Amino acid sequence: MPQSLDRALDLLDAVAASDGPVPAKALARRLGCGLSTVYELLGTLTERGHLVRTSSGYVLGYRLPSLHRAFQRQMRLAEEVQELLADARRAAGVDTYFSTYRDGRVAVLAGAAAGHPATGGFGVGQDTTPHATAHGKVLLAALPRAARMRQLAMTGMPALTPHTITSPERLDVQLQRVRREGTAVEIEECAPGVACVAVPVPSPGAPAAVSAALPLAEFHRRGHQVTEALRQVAVEAAKFQRAFDITRPTGG
Repeated sequence: MPQSLDRALDLLDAVAASDGPVPAKALARRLGCGLSTVYELLGTLTERGHLVRTSSGYVLGYRLPSLHRAFQRQMRLAEEVQELLADARRAAGVDTYFSTYRDGRVAVLAGAAAGHPATGGFGVGQDTTPHATAHGKVLLAALPRAARMRQLAMTGMPALTPHTITSPERLDVQLQRVRREGTAVEIEECAPGVACVAVPVPSPGAPAAVSAALPLAEFHRRGHQVTEALRQVAVEAAKFQRAFDITRPTGG
């Protein structure tokens, strides 16, 4: 049963990662398992509404949007925050995200991004490399040093690119500047050719941040403009206090 569950979830992930319908044979090759097994799992996922079968293959089903709404409800993330991110995406033309602590760790809870952003995009979920992301730096900067070190001990500080900061001492210096200036920037620390900027959301609750990711050349042209747009989003987002009713960071 656990193996079947793993394969079913792998199927769901494979369909979600595709640009369009995926034939069962392609899914079987991707998962490295028999076609009969794939058909059996696809049948269950289709019956439950997680997938839909089309003439060209399988696509995500109508059940998934309701699961996403349930996720937002359980995370107590205000719908207005998602709307703010979407407005910022349209106005500034960059991918925008909302991050805070969930279960004591840095997590991206919402985002507004192009279908295939030039930056690669962040997925909603736990950020396992907060030392290399702008939103992660905002959230780490909000913690006392002891709590911050516990966070970094949990995730480590792997080098994602040659520009990634992997020294706690160097990161501390940068985080001091983040606290002083109220802005975090990372340039090609998380991915080559990509820059990110983030600002804190003024809230008495758990620390939160709004951020944007954009191609490096575009960041050099209008990074200041994007930062100011994020500040406006952060001020508006702070009005929805229930958006930040999330588990505080471990040791915070």
